[in-house]
Amino acid sequence: MATAARIPDHVRPEQVYELDIYRDSRLLADVHAGYAEVQKEAPPIFFTPENGGHWVVTRFDLISEIVRDPETFSASQMQIPPVKDAPTFIPLNLDPPDNLPYRQILMPWFAPRSIHAMDGYLKELATELVDSVASKGGCDFVADIAARYPVGVFMRMMGLPMDKFDDFRRIVVKFFSSQGQSEVVELAQIINAEMALVIEARRKERKDDLVSHLLDADLKGRPLTPEELASMCFLLFIAGLDTVTNGLTFGMRHIAARPDLQARLRAEPDKIEAAVEEVLRLFGVVNTPRILTRDCERFGVSFRKGEMLLNLLPMAGHDDGKNADPEAFDLDRKKREYLTFSTGPHLCIGHFLARSEMKMLFAEWFSRIPEFRIADGYTERFRAGTVMSLESLDLVWDAAAAK
Repeated sequence: MATAARIPDHVRPEQVYELDIYRDSRLLADVHAGYAEVQKEAPPIFFTPENGGHWVVTRFDLISEIVRDPETFSASQMQIPPVKDAPTFIPLNLDPPDNLPYRQILMPWFAPRSIHAMDGYLKELATELVDSVASKGGCDFVADIAARYPVGVFMRMMGLPMDKFDDFRRIVVKFFSSQGQSEVVELAQIINAEMALVIEARRKERKDDLVSHLLDADLKGRPLTPEELASMCFLLFIAGLDTVTNGLTFGMRHIAARPDLQARLRAEPDKIEAAVEEVLRLFGVVNTPRILTRDCERFGVSFRKGEMLLNLLPMAGHDDGKNADPEAFDLDRKKREYLTFSTGPHLCIGHFLARSEMKMLFAEWFSRIPEFRIADGYTERFRAGTVMSLESLDLVWDAAAAK
């Protein structure tokens, strides 16, 4: 239990709830179930003395208000505990209005029209990956499918060399698992070095990819500086190579335990979009930090300048004040409210691409793979923290029944 010596004087005893977002046993046993337990037990906003001491927010309306108020809750620091000289993610670490010009540069590449133009490639890659495992009667869904699909799509968009896929994926997993300043800085240097190679190649020869687009972008009448370009590529790298992978994996883990749900998705493929929306509502993977810019009283809490606050975005979809029977995976749900992609000035630019990828992969999977389940002897290994994951997912099925 936390002791008074570890709790700041302005934090009231009833506001304290001990939670280690990286190592809590409940989260490492089942990260979403663990957080659902926290949401039920803890105050809507609570202070934990772990990891340097920080606030945690678990409810939809509070999170929505906080992420829409960058003047008080800034996105300039995204590490808990704070990391000195942490890499800057443009535009993620910039508060409005500074982030808007950079978002405007990126948005054409992630708009519905641009993503729809990729439908043929999305289907082709999804079909190729499902074909590669269908006759085997089983796979590690993470290594064989979930990592390779969104990462392959993203690397194609960026013009990244596909022969470095495994290296890039390994770097990103280590980055999101790291907590110490030295390791974060070291991994950031590795990522920047890899992206620098691609940027230099595109300076010499433009191609139809996002890096070339950024090199030719107009930012208020000028090109991006080398520092801005490197920062934007850094963010795109780590965002594109992990989050959709994790969402797909958590969703398939749930569906693997539900033969009834599998049967319905095969019989009613028009319900795949609803299934993706339920996966996004129930199994978001990103918790977004903020830093207080000033002392203030909000939501019955006394905040102090410089304190860190973690918004549990995935738990917004579990809020029973927003979704009836929130723990139920319901394809016929009339109303869904969630903040998996955040909201306001930092709404995830890639949310339409993420949905498209998930819908396309689910469509190919359920049209080809017969009833499947989690393999006997499989052991779950979760990663908690700001970006949550399931490290592997062993699935099995009757290979003879695959199409």
